[in-house]
This record gives sequence, structure tokens and C-alpha cells, in this order.
Amino acid sequence: MNADAKIQIRNLAVRYGRKESLKGISLDVPANSIFAIIGPANSGKSTLLKCINRTIELTPGARVEGQVLIDGQDTAGIRDVYGLRRRIGMVFPLPVGLPLSVYDNVAYAPRMAGGCSRADLDIIVERCLRQAALWDEVKDRLKSLGTMLSGGQQQRLTIARALSHDPEILCLDEFSIAIDPVTTMRIEDVLLELRKNMTILLVTNLVQQARRLGDATCFLNKGELVQVDRTEVIFSERPGNQVTHDYVHGVFG
Repeated sequence: MNADAKIQIRNLAVRYGRKESLKGISLDVPANSIFAIIGPANSGKSTLLKCINRTIELTPGARVEGQVLIDGQDTAGIRDVYGLRRRIGMVFPLPVGLPLSVYDNVAYAPRMAGGCSRADLDIIVERCLRQAALWDEVKDRLKSLGTMLSGGQQQRLTIARALSHDPEILCLDEFSIAIDPVTTMRIEDVLLELRKNMTILLVTNLVQQARRLGDATCFLNKGELVQVDRTEVIFSERPGNQVTHDYVHGVFG
């Protein structure tokens, strides 16, 4: 095993009934890096993220084989699943806001964990909203319902909430689908800073986003791992795999 890897995937296979979503893939995700995951629709990208924090177990009929290891520990053997998920922030393609104020959306997880004073919560809320490039827009309406924000703002609020429990790993599943390009670029800058303190997995259908952000990139196609390598190799004229070349250069998608 790669001693520098935060996450190791070994022979991971997932079935939904008769459909095989992932076909025995193996890869390592380096610590303190942005690991981009690309591929056409229905390639198993989102399924891979769900396996990492074990939310795949919430999907009826899903069957999982193989291993997901974090810091060398097989996550299947972790009894405190909720504790595991607190270590892994998850942001989905569309915002999932709690019916609470902007402030309470971000403060919810640390408040439930206990041990935080109001002053502590104030610091956490401001820090996370700044990291999500949202603070300047909402600092004067923290008591307003988070669901009253625009779609792009709600997505950034979701990112802030995911950061509120200081995750070791942050999983982003097409986070920018509901965000305008200018805000997307601001959050990309934030992600480049966040990787100093956490490992980030980025599922994206925007191959140029993977090229801008990824330290390493893996390419999935029809549930199979076609290639994983340094991002500059994946996007080079000779990545070593013709299917990879064709996908990243727009021949199919």
C-alpha cells in the first residue's frame, strides 16, 4: 500500500440489483491533495463517493464488495458510522438546506457535537462562510432562513455546513452545477487552500475544472477504472490510453 495515501480503494465492486455500477476498481488517493474523478454519466463516480463515507448503505438493494481504507483502516469495520461520516464532508450536486437560519445551518453540526460556546460557534460560522465565499453576502442576514437564499448561495451554504465539523476528507459531487462561473472560480481558489489541511475528492463533469484543480485524476467509464495518474499526464496529448485521450479531448462524453 502507498504509505502517503489517505484513502485506499481495493477491488471495489458495487451492484444495484442486476446493474453493476463499479467493477472491481483499485486506486490510492494521496493525502492533502485534490483528487479529481471524471467520466461520462453512469460511470460510477457518485457511487464511489458514497462508498467512502458509507452512505451507500442507505441505498436499497446496493451490494458492496472490496475495501475502502482510510489511514489504513478498513471502514467496513468501523462501528461508529456517524463518527466516520463526521470525518468526511459531503456536498451533493444540488443544495440540501436545513429549514433553519443561515447561522444555524452552519452551527448545527458543531452544536450537536457539544462543547462549543456561543463565541466558539460565531467563529466557526464566520470561518466556514468565508471559506465557502458566502460571508460577504450573508453577514447581515445570518438570522434569515437559509432556504430563502438563491440556488447558488444555498449550494455555498451547503459547502460551509460540510466544513463546519473540520472534516479530514471533503467529497464534492459536481458542486458547481448550480453556481455561476465567477463564484465557481472563487470556490476553486478556496479548495486549493483547503487541501493544505484536508484531502478533497472532486467529482466533476467539467473536465477543465479537473484539469485546473486536480493533483491527480482518475477516469471512470461504464464502472471501470480506465486510468488514474497525475493530472498533467491524464490531460496530455499522450496519456497512455486512447479512451482517456478521446474523453478529455471531447471525442465523446
